[in-house]
Amino acid sequence: MRIASTLHTVLTVPALAGLGLGWAADATTVVAHPLLENPLATPALVAVLVAIVLVIIACAFGVVAQAEHLAHRLGDPYGTLVLTLSIVLIEVILISAVMLGPGEHATIARDSVMAVSMIILNLVVGAALLVGGLRHGGLRANATGVSAYLSVLVVLTAVAFALPGLIGRDGAYTPAQAVPIAVLTVALYAFFLYRQMGAQRADFQELDAPGDGTATPPSSIAAVLTAHRGELIARTVVLVLTVVPIVLLSHDMAALLDEGLQRAGAPVALSGILIAMIVFLPETITTLRAARTAEMQRVSNLCHGALVSTVGLTIPAVLVIGLLTGQAVTLGEGPTNLVLLGTSLLLTVTTFSGRRATALHGASHLLLFAVYALTVFA
Repeated sequence: MRIASTLHTVLTVPALAGLGLGWAADATTVVAHPLLENPLATPALVAVLVAIVLVIIACAFGVVAQAEHLAHRLGDPYGTLVLTLSIVLIEVILISAVMLGPGEHATIARDSVMAVSMIILNLVVGAALLVGGLRHGGLRANATGVSAYLSVLVVLTAVAFALPGLIGRDGAYTPAQAVPIAVLTVALYAFFLYRQMGAQRADFQELDAPGDGTATPPSSIAAVLTAHRGELIARTVVLVLTVVPIVLLSHDMAALLDEGLQRAGAPVALSGILIAMIVFLPETITTLRAARTAEMQRVSNLCHGALVSTVGLTIPAVLVIGLLTGQAVTLGEGPTNLVLLGTSLLLTVTTFSGRRATALHGASHLLLFAVYALTVFA
């Protein structure tokens, strides 16, 4: 009876509709794959792309709904971590699948992670600050938690994008360098999660959260997991099953995007940015909602936490795949992108180190993303 009640609560009509729509659309693209391999007329190409994007947006709202229920039950940072890891892990799997497929994809990890970095640090954060700043005047985050995120990000992005061009060979780490880099990256990320979930949990909660500012004892989360285990498992499964079609459809439409951009005379690299934006759409929607309700630390948890997970999981994964398959994994970035990434991190420090983050800070982040977009066309 209790299981039936839980399923009735979780498997609502909107949740089932999102699941059915997403998986039906993915099945349709699989069946129609032979037709999509042939060049489509421009109107048909646009129609297919629009249909896929609409399905992805519908699924994204389903993901957001489950993530918000989980966040309510678990509290931060556990709630936001569920959404972040469900999306990032599938993104890592997607990149790994491309590398293990036919053809050479030496720069796929670099290009994807760079696009994700600029989207999260500037587009999503900028939009959230603009929305929250205009609505509330100013927003305050937990400075200690943001500082922890940025400390890890500075190291991980330098290891990922700058050092390969300085100590590696043609922008790629040598096998002797790749092994310790992969191990150290995983160790830092694992230690970060251990501290975030344990002794430093309070650093990633809202400043006005109830309590005395100390970390919640481990028994608290254990009690929540015990009391609501069935609902938490069911919602997590539904969330993941709703995220998977988003990523699969994004992957399927990559070829269509490349074709469309080529016909429009746009740079093919733009497709990677568009796909990254769509894959992180659920997290973007949740971030904007958090900004509207002045949950500034949740904005940081979603954005900065997602980027820490993206870099911390992607770089070791692609380095291991490169070692096992003998592929070159080019990670070293050019001067333009390194300047933009460094400026983004510096701007993030100045934005979150003040007493309040305002709409003006958001506008600066959005301008920097616009400059990044211009460099893609350049």
